[in-house]
Amino acid sequence: MEEKKMNSQQIEGRNAVMEAFRSGKPIDKVYILDGCQDGPIRSIVREAKKHDTILNFVTKERLNQISETGRHQGVIAQAAAYEYAQVEDMLELAKQKGEDPFLILLDNIEDPHNLGAIIRTANLAGAHGVIIPKHRAAGLTAIVAKTSAGALNYTPVAKVTNLVKTMEELKEKGLWFVCADMDGDVMYRVNLKGPIGLVIGNEGEGVGRLVKETCDMTAAIPMKGDIDSLNASVAAGVLAYEIVRQRMS
Repeated sequence: MEEKKMNSQQIEGRNAVMEAFRSGKPIDKVYILDGCQDGPIRSIVREAKKHDTILNFVTKERLNQISETGRHQGVIAQAAAYEYAQVEDMLELAKQKGEDPFLILLDNIEDPHNLGAIIRTANLAGAHGVIIPKHRAAGLTAIVAKTSAGALNYTPVAKVTNLVKTMEELKEKGLWFVCADMDGDVMYRVNLKGPIGLVIGNEGEGVGRLVKETCDMTAAIPMKGDIDSLNASVAAGVLAYEIVRQRMS
């Protein structure tokens, strides 16, 4: 399969950032010197808004801290290491394989190592794609790519503006959603067959309230130890393989 990899890089300087937008490179975030109002910066802000890119207005000290070159000219962009897919691509992939769609949705997963590990698990468990929200989420950085151990070449990842809206649209296409939650039903007693979206939150806060309310059911991993939560990527793996087991039985 053809690799989707792109140059993973931080882009610094006004011309370089503008050129990145014009060339269609996927940009996750742009950091801009707060209060800077000159023409080139205003053009970059317009371009970022047009592409629905996250804008962070920060102090000069913060820019200097982020900068790798020391020549940022008041603007730094962080490009995605890989291209994002569309949710439709994932449904098409399931259709081509003659399988019920199996998607993994992540809410509040901000650690790139966790994201990379979950993409790796998604690939091995046969999930057709991973969906992440635009805000409060790790993007497809070089660390994510490395931690995924090559899985990013094969498993599509989509970035959506609104997770709840995406879930509602997928429900209309026949998917139902199970949320990992400590207070849910024990996962072995939950029917996880059919077209499914597995929703995972971070180990601290879990899944956001609106996302949880949009889920059809909750599933808990039995815990026998003295601490109260698993790492998010481990939880994703345990639940993903319960879905695999039920699909095989």
